[in-house]
Amino acid sequence: MTTLLVIAKEPLPGRVKTRLGPVFCAQEAASLAEAALADTLRAVAAAPAGRRVLVLDGRPGPWLPAGFEVVPQCAGGLDARLADAFARCSGPALLIGMDTPQVTPSLLTVDFAGCDAYFGPAEDGGFWALGLARPEPALLRGVPMSSPWTGAVQRARLVAAGLRVRDLPRLRDVDTADDARAVAALAPHGAFAARLAACTAAR
Repeated sequence: MTTLLVIAKEPLPGRVKTRLGPVFCAQEAASLAEAALADTLRAVAAAPAGRRVLVLDGRPGPWLPAGFEVVPQCAGGLDARLADAFARCSGPALLIGMDTPQVTPSLLTVDFAGCDAYFGPAEDGGFWALGLARPEPALLRGVPMSSPWTGAVQRARLVAAGLRVRDLPRLRDVDTADDARAVAALAPHGAFAARLAACTAAR
């Protein structure tokens, strides 16, 4: 069965979601990041998978549900860290980040019959999900990350390698306060929406 990978940072003030400022302080941003991560992990826990792996920069906390392996991120840029996450898999794998708390178990239920890769584009030009039937770390190394063309370059890499690519729905990452409000509206019953409402009400 498919391995579901989540790459994430420990939600500590000043280390995560800094672009939520100045609307939210560092403590509030970390609180929102923790809620986004909790929603993401909850969706992964409810999706069918052979393994569930959290590739973590930092230490796990009470937000981590049971049933996950936790492995450290390697050193280097995001492309290297994503590549290393796939290198830990010997069969089909789907990787997501912690920036899309609106993700659902159904979106993570993938079948590689008839395709070699899944690609989930993000509205900011990046990607929120990448799946490979046969993990090949070299497909990620050298892709420019955190740019408006990251997703286009990554998808082109898959196509150039001769892979049959199946696209997932486009999702919005949570980077800014506007993103946070829009994403919370899409998943109003999640921990992220509740935490955003609490942070907003405290003003």
